[in-house]
Amino acid sequence: MSARRSIADLSANLADCAESFCRQYFPEGRKQGNYWQVGDTSGAKGQSLAIRLQAQGGRKAGSWQDFATGEYGDLIDLLHARLGSVTLKETLREARSFLGEASCPALLRESRNLVRSDADSNERIAQARKLFASGKPVLGTLAAINLQRRGITRLGPALRYHPRVFLRQGEDVSGLPQRAPALLAKITDNRGQITGCARVYLDPSTGGLAEIESPKRILGQLHGHAIRFWSGTHRSDVIVGEGLENTLSVGTALPEYDLASCLTATHLGLFIPPPGIKRVWIARDNDEPGRNASMKLRNQLESQGIACGDLVPAMGDFNDDLKAFGRDALRRSLLEAMKAQGLEIEDV
Repeated sequence: MSARRSIADLSANLADCAESFCRQYFPEGRKQGNYWQVGDTSGAKGQSLAIRLQAQGGRKAGSWQDFATGEYGDLIDLLHARLGSVTLKETLREARSFLGEASCPALLRESRNLVRSDADSNERIAQARKLFASGKPVLGTLAAINLQRRGITRLGPALRYHPRVFLRQGEDVSGLPQRAPALLAKITDNRGQITGCARVYLDPSTGGLAEIESPKRILGQLHGHAIRFWSGTHRSDVIVGEGLENTLSVGTALPEYDLASCLTATHLGLFIPPPGIKRVWIARDNDEPGRNASMKLRNQLESQGIACGDLVPAMGDFNDDLKAFGRDALRRSLLEAMKAQGLEIEDV
């Protein structure tokens, strides 16, 4: 039997006991219907990563996707990520041990796993920094055209463009590497250190989003961090948004404000503001995940003495508003919303 076939059989066997697999390797997760939900591949608490427990609608049991990073695969891929910096051979040995096919001791030991998780995280951050450094200024590129078509004019050094970024598609990883143009955005912590790089894959012929599964993906660490756009003046408040285009749409209407984009509703609720911030304006999407994320962030920040205000679009998100009503109308609407909440706003 070939190695490829052996791995396929092993993956299928793991999928047959997907729930037991999840309970052993992701005990911080929770069962929600036909899915096991957990924060990420390290096993942290959260809901960004969903693992299908039973085959459904033509989709295989054991398939998973991290909606924060765009990563996906089968349970072999997931186990490999969970174990950290181990070889594929060691991952397969652990899978066989879980299935009772081998008598080797389990690799998943808490102390060893912490070291592996740190090493894996550091490697991803290093890759993210290297990727962003390889990009070029966004002005005049396909990425700038994509944003301008959306009515967005607020750009900045946090954005770059690369014409050929590595792209993984589908479950078959045996083919030749694929590459596609992408908008790059650097994710930073409060010290300004790059912790990750967001990739927005683009269609080279139209400049729109690439027609692939998960055209928006994240490499590195996003938890608590954000993509930041500075106004150039010292401020004690900041506008924090969900998606990149959503945040930049608000920034187009309010160029005098500092911005932080958290990319997802989950990470909006986890944002850590920089020291000295006295007020956070939460620019969320007009949906339930946005409301929940805003409430979570507000509760966290107000307990620290930081005032919060909600900015809610009339349509689905602020880019919808920008395209429908124009920059000036969006600006008036945002300023009116700020004043209506009874919070003193800085001179604009």
